[in-house]
Amino acid sequence: MPKRTRFTIWRPFALAAVATLIAAFLTPAVAQAAGAPRESRPVYSYANAIREAVWVDTGLDSDGDGKTDRVAADIVRPAEPAAQGRKVPVIMDASPYYSCCGRGNESQLKTYDAHGNVVQMPLFYDNYFVPRGYAFVGVDLAGTNRSDGCVDVGGRSDIQSAKAVVDWLNGRAKAYSSRTGTTTVKATWTNGRTGMIGKSWDGTIANGVAATGVKGLKTIVPISAISSWYDYYFAQGAPLYDSGPDWLAGAVESDAAQARCKAVQQKLVDGAPRSGDWTGLWTERDYVKDASKVRASVFLVHGMQDLNVRTKHFGQWWDALAKNGVQRKIWLSQTGHVDPFDYRRGAWVDTLHRWFDHELLGYDNGIDREPMADIERHPDQWVTSPVWPPRGTQATTLRPAGGTRPGVGSLGLRRASGTETFTDDPKQSETDWAARIATSTSDKAGFLTAPLTHDLRLSGSSKVTVTATPTTSTAHLTAVLVDLGPDTIRDYADDAEGITTLTDRTCWGESTAGDSACFKETQAKTKTVDYTVFSRGWADLGTYADPGKGVPLTPGKAYTITLDLAATDHVVPKGHRLALIVAGTDKDLIDPPSSTPTLTLDLSATAARVPLVGGAAAFARATSGSTWTAPRTNTLDGVRTPRTVQRVPAS
Repeated sequence: MPKRTRFTIWRPFALAAVATLIAAFLTPAVAQAAGAPRESRPVYSYANAIREAVWVDTGLDSDGDGKTDRVAADIVRPAEPAAQGRKVPVIMDASPYYSCCGRGNESQLKTYDAHGNVVQMPLFYDNYFVPRGYAFVGVDLAGTNRSDGCVDVGGRSDIQSAKAVVDWLNGRAKAYSSRTGTTTVKATWTNGRTGMIGKSWDGTIANGVAATGVKGLKTIVPISAISSWYDYYFAQGAPLYDSGPDWLAGAVESDAAQARCKAVQQKLVDGAPRSGDWTGLWTERDYVKDASKVRASVFLVHGMQDLNVRTKHFGQWWDALAKNGVQRKIWLSQTGHVDPFDYRRGAWVDTLHRWFDHELLGYDNGIDREPMADIERHPDQWVTSPVWPPRGTQATTLRPAGGTRPGVGSLGLRRASGTETFTDDPKQSETDWAARIATSTSDKAGFLTAPLTHDLRLSGSSKVTVTATPTTSTAHLTAVLVDLGPDTIRDYADDAEGITTLTDRTCWGESTAGDSACFKETQAKTKTVDYTVFSRGWADLGTYADPGKGVPLTPGKAYTITLDLAATDHVVPKGHRLALIVAGTDKDLIDPPSSTPTLTLDLSATAARVPLVGGAAAFARATSGSTWTAPRTNTLDGVRTPRTVQRVPAS
């Protein structure tokens, strides 16, 4: 049956069918309630929960030792349902970080008792959901912590680490009571209904497992997650980091894996050339291409200023899921690479609770009939959209035109002629360009609307087509969209990427002596600015003919290339200006080319295709009644220069 009807399957059950469902796997407190349940309650003992470890056979031998790899799965589950012969669903987080780097704002690690059973399970999921009738499973990816095998950074081994556990939970794979023993263990305590959750690499694994179409995986909640690993390392051939996946594997692998996984490390080196060319390694790690296989619903969360896992990842994944009719929900914050538990804690826990209740327990709690999108418009101020992008959003072509100052022009609906020229300066960043957008500088070309007479909302992914003539055989390009006007925003360029951690703690679930449910509170860290860069894209001009393969350029020849800009949802308010900046190297966000080119833009063949709510008519309305004049040349204030904080999609 069509995926888009999946939510409605649960609601029409007759009361008799609901009663049968309740008797099968819901809590005693819920089963006694009249009618259909709407919320799971904390009726089970967390202190007495069963804590156990199993090692699931992945069927792979990634380390070449002649034995199939076993991955460790640490389990915390309520004791009472099993004793009463009832089965529970599973919430699972598969991670490479449980022993090397930690999870969450406080970098929690797994700890164990003398029998090897988990004592502290990072984050709040087990503390909160186990008393409510869920099991929580924390999986060590192959090559990390207590698992066999090798880390292959989003490849077959990574994904199979978690998929094999889903298969075991559904009776299709083998698990053992120890890493090397022969005693098998069956998951008789679960009904197999599994939801995966996780931030960054963990959420990436959820995306990848969902893209296999594995049965039993009912929902995923990817937070700041990668959808295609090529796009983590490159932007259309332009390198985003000075290292590749081999470095990342080395950062998380256990000591034992480091010693036996040199062949896998070399494959990562060979398969990810620093040229930025697309290879088979990237095809294996592209989950977007397999969106048609996704059976699970998706609750996607991302920071719109995430410069670690950049927002192209959620945009292309969301669009592919929508195309294939996957049931979806989305939260978009003003933060960088931050978990919603640390910027909207109460609402997040409540929403996640209701989401899992609906998806894993089948409760008709109405979450499927609520707005699809929650968007942070200002720090701690949220709006909703019934669907996302909103109905009436249309890709609208905006065109640059020259002005009275070199490099300072206008942006509108009409095609213009002429050229603008700039020279790549790797010492300059998007904040440098935006701060001096009204000043003629040699390192960028800027194009602005007149001050808007009505708000203008952009929602989705943009594209910028550039026709440029370089003076050298290599060139990198950046295009950014800027909201020019005063605002107070989350300080996403700060080390904490938009939050401040406080000393007070709040508690979310039940605690034990070894696993506290209490976490440090946070608050928004804000910055008053004169402008906001809200969408970005980068490319190597040498990929003009094929985004998967770069070639040397012929100096003096014009090339046309389309840059994919990051997905966003942003309102440029009345009185502000919308600006497009085209330049070369974006300092610290892409690496520079091997030469220092000067590029000449053909304005008649350069344009931005932006997702405007209301389309071209909305743009015409927002710019009507206002006369374009060049703004003052004073330097504007913004966040500090964004920088690549880490090369690890971490906690």
